[in-house]
Amino acid sequence: MGSLSPPPPPPPVPPENQASGFRICVSFCRRDETTGTTVSNWLDSYNPADNTLGHVGAIPGLPRNHILKGFAMVCLGGFVYVIGGRLCLNVLDAEGSVERDVAVRSDVLRCNVATGEWAPCSPLALQRFDFACTPCNGRIYVAGGQFTVSGARGTSAAEVYDPERDQWAPLPGMSALRYKCVGMAWEGRFHVVGGFAEREGCSRTVPSVVERSSAEVFDEERGEWDLVPGMWQLDVPPNQIVAVDGRLYSSGDCLNNWKGHIETYDGKLNIWSVIERSQLHDMSSLVAGPRERSLERLYLTMAPVGGHLYFLVGYREAGDELRSMTVAHAFDTEPGAAEAWASFEPLMADGNKELCSHCCVVQLS
Repeated sequence: MGSLSPPPPPPPVPPENQASGFRICVSFCRRDETTGTTVSNWLDSYNPADNTLGHVGAIPGLPRNHILKGFAMVCLGGFVYVIGGRLCLNVLDAEGSVERDVAVRSDVLRCNVATGEWAPCSPLALQRFDFACTPCNGRIYVAGGQFTVSGARGTSAAEVYDPERDQWAPLPGMSALRYKCVGMAWEGRFHVVGGFAEREGCSRTVPSVVERSSAEVFDEERGEWDLVPGMWQLDVPPNQIVAVDGRLYSSGDCLNNWKGHIETYDGKLNIWSVIERSQLHDMSSLVAGPRERSLERLYLTMAPVGGHLYFLVGYREAGDELRSMTVAHAFDTEPGAAEAWASFEPLMADGNKELCSHCCVVQLS
């Protein structure tokens, strides 16, 4: 994509003792629009300590020319779990490459990031995609999502996985049907935030802003869900919400995964506020190189490492369909930090990769 001017040496963000041993795991796929062939999902791992992107391996068991999307990818105990998702077939017809949904999966796979070895786990009780999922208190929680490719409604069903027993157990259902909801562990509890949501039994024409802008929180001791009205505040589902040092952060929604700033949540006031020093209209302005270049963003995913938010962003130069690059941008969440943003040297790649799931952070022993 042309030569890049050498970027200045990256500042020590974060300090090596904070980043050492962490890997940000990302799943990609690649399609050749000319031949219609597909390179099915694989796993890469980004090392924030030395700004390198390594190949972990292909997700096993996927049929030729099929792509897995809408799955959850979470890390627990040094392993990456790939859970559920919808299987899509990429075909070439007279109009070009077309993606067709084939099936919804209940499969669960576990990957040892250090060795690249995969192993099957017990499947979900209910197949699903676009659902909330997160590790919490040593177990993996899932809730909501869609369970058929022909339906346009979500589910309220939830379940929890015990990795020591390799067993899933049902949880009480949420108060609303939800999909494209976001799951995270915060203050020791499983939170399911936003999503396209509606009360079970309601007409589809009835507005469901109250449910879409709310969160449901599972209390393990009582075995019940608590509703938090207005926790998301928007009718559009969130893209990602992550926790750093007990605070929640968001950078966009499912329609615009970078809104030009980062927001943080105040649980006492139940509001999201913009972090002023995070404001950045276009992240590509952080990429070193000739200013006349026009960079198109291909994907963006966010991960917490230490006290920083890492954004792995894919770019390609306008008009260049053959080459792309991944760039790591880091935001220091510490209010007194001298430099809020740092950007690292671009990592070049052939072809245009497609991000297939949000990333997760694994700590290697």
